[in-house]
Amino acid sequence: MDKITIIVPCYNEQEGVEQFYTAVTDVLKDIKDCEFRYLFINDGSTDDTLLKIRELAADHEDVSYIGLSRNFGKEPAMMAGLDYAEGDAVIIMDADLQHPPQLIPEMIDWWHKGYDDVCAKRTGREDEAWLKRTAANLFYLGMDSVSKIKLQRDVGDFRLLDKRCVAALRLMRENQRFTKGMYTWVGYRKKEIPFHVQPRAYGKTTWNYLSLCNLAIEGITSFTTAPLRMTTMLGMGVSVLALGYMCFVLFNALCYGDPVAGYPTLITVMLFLGGVQLLSLGIIGEYLGRVFTESKHRPAYLVDEYNGIKVIYDSPVKKPEVTKS
Repeated sequence: MDKITIIVPCYNEQEGVEQFYTAVTDVLKDIKDCEFRYLFINDGSTDDTLLKIRELAADHEDVSYIGLSRNFGKEPAMMAGLDYAEGDAVIIMDADLQHPPQLIPEMIDWWHKGYDDVCAKRTGREDEAWLKRTAANLFYLGMDSVSKIKLQRDVGDFRLLDKRCVAALRLMRENQRFTKGMYTWVGYRKKEIPFHVQPRAYGKTTWNYLSLCNLAIEGITSFTTAPLRMTTMLGMGVSVLALGYMCFVLFNALCYGDPVAGYPTLITVMLFLGGVQLLSLGIIGEYLGRVFTESKHRPAYLVDEYNGIKVIYDSPVKKPEVTKS
């Protein structure tokens, strides 16, 4: 039988942990040729999420869990799940049931047909605000035009990954992660399955426009150096314009005796050049900040407990070899 681990990152999901397990199990019970395990990752929740997961693990042998030492974010939490997952494949799902479990049998069917990465592609964004839809479209358009890899449009983390993909993703240890780009970067055979995002079964999303903006910046700076090249081209363009304007002023002064423009022109040019310089420094700073962060070689996450066992790391940091008690 194929062994599949379902990875479930959780942050303040106390209301839905048991509901998620029940809903997914109802679907999986009809799949006879696979053995499923659940791996919940508590990403430093401030409510009783970890307590609920512990109770679920105590009642069900197919449930394991990881408790991170603090809130590291969804990307490192998924990385922890990939590091600890076992079996022939993994399925990554959100705990809020916006990812319909009914899609899992079709994912497994395509996986058995030879696809290594079977991902769910949302059919539309009508449920989102106009600003969010527009920003998403602009992001994908921008990434497609400047990046060497083509991101899968409207495809998120809900996917089945063969163990070959999991092994490849484990090799990518950067701290500032953009997993959507990593899925594309590792390659392998991919299959997209259309689905409609379900309403949240409970609670409210923790994602806001600032979080999405930060994620977009992570994606751009992780997979392309185009902004740096654009800054170079912008500097060259401004220099050419400045040289042309200087020749124009000098020609008018020598041939027609026109006075050189005074204070307003000077201030306008200074503000324009100052804005260009600050923009250039900001773009360079984003990339330099990534170099600074990665040069420290800190782990992307730290595990506090694994299946009830407190984790103590050796040096250098590595996955502790512990088993469920």
